[in-house]
Amino acid sequence: MFEAIWRALVQALTVQGTDALWWQMGLRASVVFVTGIVIVRLSNRRFWGQATVFDMLLAVILGSVLSRAINGEAPLLATVAAALFLVALHWLLGLLAFHWHWLGRLVKGTVHDVVRDGQLQWQAMRRVHVTERDIREALRLRALTDDLDQVAVARVERSGEISIVRKPTQPQVVDVAVAEGVQTVRIELRS
Repeated sequence: MFEAIWRALVQALTVQGTDALWWQMGLRASVVFVTGIVIVRLSNRRFWGQATVFDMLLAVILGSVLSRAINGEAPLLATVAAALFLVALHWLLGLLAFHWHWLGRLVKGTVHDVVRDGQLQWQAMRRVHVTERDIREALRLRALTDDLDQVAVARVERSGEISIVRKPTQPQVVDVAVAEGVQTVRIELRS
C-alpha cells in the first residue's frame, strides 16, 4: 500500500504538461508553495520589502519559473534548482554591488534630486519622468505640506519612491504676559 502511494506521489511530481490530473497539479502547487516559502526565508529580506527594479525583476522571473513547475511544463526539481540559482545570483549581485559602487548603480539605479532648496529641478524631473503634480502629491503624503519652500531636497529614490527632506525650521518664541506679580511664561512652538 505504501509503495502504491509512493509511486502515485512520484508520478504526480514528475508528470509533464497536460497529462497532469487536478490532484497532481494540486500536489505540485503545494510543493512549489513550500519551496517558495523556503526561498523567501533564505533570500535577502530587502528583496521583499523595498523593491528596486533589480528586486522586482527577480520576483517576476521567480513567479514565471515556479509557475512552470506547477503546470508541468518543466521538471519540478530542475525548476526549483533554477529558482534557487536565481535567488543566489540576486544575493551575489547585491553583495558585489555593496563593494563596487559602479555595479550598484548599474543593477540598482541612481538617486535623482528633483527639488533642491525649494526649486524644482526640471532636467532631473524629465530624466525620471516625474511631473510637478507627482512631487506635490509626495509632499502632501510624506511631508504634510504643499509648499515647495519648505523642502530642502526631494529625491526620486532607486525604488522609484519620492523622499522628502524638509528645511529645518526656527522655533517660534512667544512671550505671554500674565497678571501682576506672576512671572512671564515663555513658550517655544515648533512646526
